[in-house]
Amino acid sequence: MRKTLLSLALLSTLSTAVFANQAGDILVRGGLTSVNPDSDKAAILLGGSDATGASLSVDDNTQLGLNFVYFYNSNWAFELLAATPFTHDVTLNDPTAALGGALGVPAGLDGVKLAEVTHLPPTLSALYYFDTDTAFKPYVGIGVNYTVFFEEEFEAAPKSLGLSNLKLDGSFGLAAQIGADYQIDKNWSVNVSARYIDISSDATFDVGQSSIGAAKVEVNPMVYSIMLGYKF
Repeated sequence: MRKTLLSLALLSTLSTAVFANQAGDILVRGGLTSVNPDSDKAAILLGGSDATGASLSVDDNTQLGLNFVYFYNSNWAFELLAATPFTHDVTLNDPTAALGGALGVPAGLDGVKLAEVTHLPPTLSALYYFDTDTAFKPYVGIGVNYTVFFEEEFEAAPKSLGLSNLKLDGSFGLAAQIGADYQIDKNWSVNVSARYIDISSDATFDVGQSSIGAAKVEVNPMVYSIMLGYKF
């Protein structure tokens, strides 16, 4: 009986050791990452005034996400979030037809797909893993994000109405997340996470030959990931 209890205790200790994160471990994850921008709309300014009542909104997008995690010790780790570029539709909201009227379209452009923008949001975070002594390893994290926008392009119809030269500035901001790994064996794991990223950008564009349009786009997305990880 004592031998049986000793054997069970030894197996439990070995199992815990197999699942434990160690200093110097490198975890690589890959899977799906969805960026869900804030639903708030960004007012469009013409000549510095928002009298048009028109606004912009940005839709969701899902891409291949990648994480690289380096463990400083069993509790603390550093994570780099990367992904293939995200592309979002930008929709024009013009319920009063004011902007449409300014462009010579009295019926307005409400609900029209105005443009597409592409961005990369690399994020570096410090993670804290809670001690559970099990295969389930929850953590919290805080970090910094830099988002770069590129390939900003108006659709053909807005272009024909005189909209051109769409530009979005890059964005620095903080990020916070919660997540968990479930260790399948000593190498493989499944990860889920949810994070908030502070992303805001100044958008500018030309309207016809003389007016300059602008909007403060508060993207501020929730970013959800489900990934498969391999620990080296």
